[in-house]
Amino acid sequence: MLFLVAALMLFGAVLGTVAHAPFTFTLVAAALIAAWLGIFALRERHGRRTH
Repeated sequence: MLFLVAALMLFGAVLGTVAHAPFTFTLVAAALIAAWLGIFALRERHGRRTH
């Protein structure tokens, strides 16, 4: 949970930088973050079903 909070804080700091980044880079970064969160959610759901 602490890692998630740190990631969100870092994301907030990087958000100001996104305004200066190329649009394609922003889309790729957003897709990677969405994929990571999706995998995390699936692992959490699967872990709760097996325990």
